Amino acid sequence: MNQRRPSTVTDLALVAVFAGVISAATLAPAIPVGPVGVPITLQTLAVALTAMILGPWRGFAATALYVIVGLAGLPVFAGGASGLGVLAKPSAGYLLAFPLAALLIGFLTRIVLTRTEGRNGLRWALLLLAGLAGSFVFVHPMGIAGIALNAGLPLDKAFLADLVYWPGDIIKNIAASFVALAVHRAFPGLLVHPSVPLEQSPEAVRS
Repeated sequence: MNQRRPSTVTDLALVAVFAGVISAATLAPAIPVGPVGVPITLQTLAVALTAMILGPWRGFAATALYVIVGLAGLPVFAGGASGLGVLAKPSAGYLLAFPLAALLIGFLTRIVLTRTEGRNGLRWALLLLAGLAGSFVFVHPMGIAGIALNAGLPLDKAFLADLVYWPGDIIKNIAASFVALAVHRAFPGLLVHPSVPLEQSPEAVRS
């Protein structure tokens, strides 16, 4: 029996739900650290998890929706912040990096899922590396740029200020990859390339 990939309505619903998940992650108390006080939050965990579960384009859309809604004035950022004024804060670079990180993590996740069927240990390790790639290709470099620009620090000091977030980021990506692996084991057809029918994907072959 042929199976179809999720409908556009389902895609839109997932995008909205996971934008809400990212927003909900800000309800946990933010912990300001470092010389510029950029807080440690669960946003990066939620962004990585969103991308690992939804894939590149839906993950990008959910994360971008979260950022746009916050910039439009809804208090969905850490500490209840909102509006265009957040772009003048030292944390602005991290925030703007989230959709790009989600795009990269989702793209790498899709590759991992299509090439590691049945090898859960390898799959988890590669999902972790996908999450770290998003962090260290986009989140941290753009975060450093935001600190340098908005806090007036030279790049070397901005880099040192960013170092304090690395251990927590690694831990959050470990957690996100574990959860994502469990979700994809439970729902193997959730992340499918839009141009490929579900019955042709490696996840559907075993059914």
